[in-house]
Amino acid sequence: MPILVFAQTPIEKTKTFLAKKEYVKAEKEIKTFVDNNPLNKEALELLGDAYGYQKKWDNAIEKYKALTKLDSNNANFHYKYGGALGMKALSVSKLKALGIIGDIKAAFLKAAELDPKHIDARWALVELYMSLPGVVGGSKKKSLQYANELEVLSKVDGYLAKGYIYEYDDEPELAEKYYKLAVKVGGSITCYEKLSNLYESQNQPEKAMETIEASHKKHHRNALHYQLGKVSADYGVNLDKGESCLLNYIKQYSAADGVPIEWAYYRLAQIYKHRKDKAKALGYIEKALAIRADFKQALAEKKAILSS
Repeated sequence: MPILVFAQTPIEKTKTFLAKKEYVKAEKEIKTFVDNNPLNKEALELLGDAYGYQKKWDNAIEKYKALTKLDSNNANFHYKYGGALGMKALSVSKLKALGIIGDIKAAFLKAAELDPKHIDARWALVELYMSLPGVVGGSKKKSLQYANELEVLSKVDGYLAKGYIYEYDDEPELAEKYYKLAVKVGGSITCYEKLSNLYESQNQPEKAMETIEASHKKHHRNALHYQLGKVSADYGVNLDKGESCLLNYIKQYSAADGVPIEWAYYRLAQIYKHRKDKAKALGYIEKALAIRADFKQALAEKKAILSS
């Protein structure tokens, strides 16, 4: 193994660092190489990626823009350039963001034009045209156009995109229709999650829980135990099921589940607050705080339980 490590090129080492989410090391490793090889497209892209993962948007924009100049026919370079510009727009004032919108749109449109099968670019255009006000180029019609293109490339992506559009436009019945189609055709955790989140946003916790249960039957992910418990705790419904799911989540917990275990204790405290069992609610809150003393939501919940 040490021999293999020493034999790695800077590009290979950078890829290893990025895979391990060691972004500072990745940047340091590849930057020197790029300084000496400014026309190496793979190295430039890796440096842009390292900057992007660290949210150094100006640096990422510079590298991705250079790539679009070096290879103007590479759709992915234009897509990454547009993505970095978009992330910068989210981090600055609305006035400054307005000055970037044209370049963002142009980059995504170019990526879509260059690669008729570029799914990510079309997703970006769906979201961009829906989120922009009409006065600066927003258009539901154009968003649906790219959703239709997505549907040709991938029915699941097309249905999810249309669900997103109608949910954004406050048309929950149409959003439900397309999310259900996505579940039927694709059935991924993401498909089920979009549908259950829609039900939660429409104050329909029973339907949300039914959807999460269906997802769990298919995918058997422990994280779905937490999601069931969360809906139960948030809405005060199916408390026995919610408690059972959260206890299962804690029993089977691993870091791969995503949601830290203290959140499960927090949700159990909420369930016992709904049951008006102050002692057990406080007991679970203390378990959450024992893991993370600065857990703001748990501290606020403790105060609410004590005052109830």
